[in-house]
Amino acid sequence: MRIDLYDSMFKEKERPLCKFDAFSVTTFRYDSGVAALRIVNARGEIIVLPFQGQQIWRAGFDGRELTMRSMFDEPVFTRDYLENYGAFMIHCGITGLGAPGPKDNHRLHGELPNAPFNSAWLELDPDERSIKVSGTYQHIVAFSTNYLATVGTVMMAESALLDVLVSVKNLKQTPMDLMYLGHANFRPVDGGELHYTACYNAKSVRVRQSIPSHVNPKPGYKEFLARLADTPQIHHTLHCGLAFDPEVVFEIDMNNDADGFAHALQKHPNGTADYVRCRPDQAPICTRWICRTPDQDGLGIAFPSTSGVEGYTQEKAKGRVKTVQSGDTWRIEIKLGLLTASETEQAIEMITDLKVL
Repeated sequence: MRIDLYDSMFKEKERPLCKFDAFSVTTFRYDSGVAALRIVNARGEIIVLPFQGQQIWRAGFDGRELTMRSMFDEPVFTRDYLENYGAFMIHCGITGLGAPGPKDNHRLHGELPNAPFNSAWLELDPDERSIKVSGTYQHIVAFSTNYLATVGTVMMAESALLDVLVSVKNLKQTPMDLMYLGHANFRPVDGGELHYTACYNAKSVRVRQSIPSHVNPKPGYKEFLARLADTPQIHHTLHCGLAFDPEVVFEIDMNNDADGFAHALQKHPNGTADYVRCRPDQAPICTRWICRTPDQDGLGIAFPSTSGVEGYTQEKAKGRVKTVQSGDTWRIEIKLGLLTASETEQAIEMITDLKVL
């Protein structure tokens, strides 16, 4: 069953939209005016902004908030990336990515994060016991760009894991360049342990030492980056004294399992874990972002990405911008959410088998 969503369905007061199986879906509008969809299952809930970037604004399962702590209590109507920052999942790209360099004219992380989606809908599947919220955004710039992005988030009735699906079709008669990054922002915890399918050395886990213009480093910041560059294992346990202020970014060469998936998690002291799974053949670059300040506390365990975050011009020069032919569609699938303690131990065992110490 499909339920089309319209802006007029979202009022200031939260209202029920539908119920089935273990699900309940309600619509509401934040005081800022942003439309929001709350989807609840047996384990928790997510809040999706169907018409603003299809962001997953909040995600919480088994009594724990998974989303980073930010300066924003609610989303804001804007196209500016930093004026609405704090969602659980943000889609970045497509015509630019990362911090724009002096020769770039794209926004910080591109046009997609707060893009005004043209359409949105729900798909209810009683056989699969799932709900999928989806939307489309067409981006047209005369003489330059014409693509259709489709974003979907699938939630199962009794699972704390989400499947995020993104496709981008080139509607132009000529090839288009494409950059994408899945910006999933978990909440770090003191004592959290990072496990991921990569070689734990400075060659495979590289810290970004360039400082973008929107970052104002404190004394000792460059020295901390130098230490991480030599010994990246320092960041594998998130001690409260580690100075991820204002942020630290890594680029990681991930290994994949026999099915083509790479895995990463933050194990909490209680044995559960925040988890991300992606496919390096769809997004060959894995970016990790950590920010722990008095105002913001965020952990990007593994951002699946087609490019690095130095802006279009630099990434193009490195040969790290994808080309999509006319009429073709690029796709990516990401699984993320919360693992139970037993699921965490199984995942760590599998990760240990895949990584090279």
